[in-house]
Amino acid sequence: MADQDLGIYGEQLVQNWLIQQGWEILHRRWHCRWGELDLVAQGYNVQGGNLSSPMLAFVEVKTRSRGNWDLDGLLSITPAKQRKLRTTAQLFLTRHPHLVHLPCRLDVALVSCHAGKPKSAKAYVALPDGRRYLILQDYLVNAIGS
Repeated sequence: MADQDLGIYGEQLVQNWLIQQGWEILHRRWHCRWGELDLVAQGYNVQGGNLSSPMLAFVEVKTRSRGNWDLDGLLSITPAKQRKLRTTAQLFLTRHPHLVHLPCRLDVALVSCHAGKPKSAKAYVALPDGRRYLILQDYLVNAIGS
């Protein structure tokens, strides 16, 4: 399976998980000349277990196969990548002015590929070969500061 295909399955896994968490997916793979946003979701900020204000989350999904060298994609979020994501998110907002009033955050989802069905995970999905699974390893809220 090509890395791009693996990435598409990883984005789908995170999208489904976000929907289960009560988020609405506004865009998937939104792109402009500055970059791409894997997922743009609208949901509610949770404070003290209670839903508070609506907000936008720009989600960078990093999907990695077994034996990766970069902590399941975490090390690939370099300062340059963070600047690119912030710039792309700002451009998204200029093209969608009806969303500008919402608070925003930049989240990172780390997805990894494993042989065999996981015993426990936040979320997982079987790949078409039926032998490997994608697992949502971690979801980092507001991982990329403004």
